[in-house]
Amino acid sequence: MKIVVDRKLCSGHARCAAVAPDVYELDADGYNVTGEKDVPEALREQAMRGLRACPERAITVDEG
Repeated sequence: MKIVVDRKLCSGHARCAAVAPDVYELDADGYNVTGEKDVPEALREQAMRGLRACPERAITVDEG
């Protein structure tokens, strides 16, 4: 699976990284800078927790 982060929508809540620190990368101000990332199956659930935690819905998943 691939995650895609719309950095323009991110408001710096850092909730994604709080629940999925092995998946999402933040800058010094707490904004998600991950962009696009292939997520291994072992981190799938963590990635989905981060997606659900985002109040701005800045994260999407591409299952293809």
